[in-house]
Amino acid sequence: MTSIRLSNPMLVKLLTLCGMMIVAALSMFLFSEKVSAHGYVDSPGSRAILCKNGQNTDCGAIIYEPQSLEAPKGFPAAGPADGKIASAGGAFPKLDEQSATRWAKVNMSSGQNTFTWKLTAAHATSSWKYYITKPNWNPNAALTRDSFDLTPFCSVTYDGTRPPSTYSDTCNVPQRTGYHVILAVWEIADTPNAFYNVIDVNFNGSNPIDTEAPTAPSSLASTGTTSTTVSLAWNASSDNVGVTGYKVYNGNTLITTVSGSTLNYTVTGLTANTAYTFTVKAVDAAGNLSIASNALNVTTDLVVVDTEAPTAPGNLHVMGSPTSTSVNLMWGPSTDNVGVTGYKIYSGSSLVGTVSGTTTDYTVSGLSPNTAYTFTVHAIDAAGNESSASNSVSATTADAPAVQAWSPNTSYTAGTQVSYNGSVYECRQSHTSLTGWEPTNVPALWKLV
Repeated sequence: MTSIRLSNPMLVKLLTLCGMMIVAALSMFLFSEKVSAHGYVDSPGSRAILCKNGQNTDCGAIIYEPQSLEAPKGFPAAGPADGKIASAGGAFPKLDEQSATRWAKVNMSSGQNTFTWKLTAAHATSSWKYYITKPNWNPNAALTRDSFDLTPFCSVTYDGTRPPSTYSDTCNVPQRTGYHVILAVWEIADTPNAFYNVIDVNFNGSNPIDTEAPTAPSSLASTGTTSTTVSLAWNASSDNVGVTGYKVYNGNTLITTVSGSTLNYTVTGLTANTAYTFTVKAVDAAGNLSIASNALNVTTDLVVVDTEAPTAPGNLHVMGSPTSTSVNLMWGPSTDNVGVTGYKIYSGSSLVGTVSGTTTDYTVSGLSPNTAYTFTVHAIDAAGNESSASNSVSATTADAPAVQAWSPNTSYTAGTQVSYNGSVYECRQSHTSLTGWEPTNVPALWKLV
């Protein structure tokens, strides 16, 4: 066997440096993928989140980012190709493996059901749509458009704003028996994309009345405290049909309800150096409530003077193409010894916006066409400590579109600009203008540019 001996110290150093650069590049790629993630169906558990939770196995990389199933919107006319619907276009091909026994299933009855999304980055939203496989679909063939009833059984129009980080739709699910797949689609208003989640469902057929309550959650414990928060965790309950949620109590007061796949919660807004007693109860789809978990007595910490600033936000980047008056920004979350409460967005040295500590994107609006801008983001905490700046990102707005004169009985989309009485106005929300709805008369529909 021939061996190669690297005797030149400079050559060894060069090869070592190249290896480090490759590792760094891969790390940046993986981090970039993570921070650009956006949301998933948490309850009833989607195929992706059941992969992350370990109920589905041999899933591939989706276990690290179940929130990343993004593809062009417009299903069924557009969107992911047939055979790649579950993976939203093929980026996570394991999800497209399809057979009657391949995936864990969640139990469901036809009729009213609630679908809950967890959004890791809330985007301006146009709609939520839900499709279901046909009664005679083939569970052992790849998922295609022909597998589904292409008229959504539930379609919810949203107003173009950002939904909360936990968002739910209550829908009337059609009558089905046995194994079926539900396709949930979250359509974004200000990008060409949507998020696609499939849910593997087992319908119980006769829909019997469920009177059996879940077992009590066990081993309720505190995983951390501050002067104003207590973090809780517990073991899952079981149920004859399925646990749909957990109710968290402070004494006899209900604090919150989380999904059936969530086994932790952080209670906020507490008083320093104060004793509290927490319990958790499980609930099923029929509303049956379990007995309480063990009672947990916790005392919050003493007030600590916070002088430590958060870390700088990372990977600030532009999402999509700038318009003539706006730029969409996104960044990676900061960390803090107590907690990040907000982010400040700067254009040059000018503050242009502030968002909450759970929001990692922002649309800078009111910009001038065909103009270069440089943006940075700073994190802040409850004590007012401000981080150093993120990386800076530059963007140039697009040329101004041709401006037509406003006229009645005309359909306008959000962002369209018109001229009226010598001024330029931008449409705030899509509508058909009527006589009397001139831009000067309806500021809810038009803003002066």
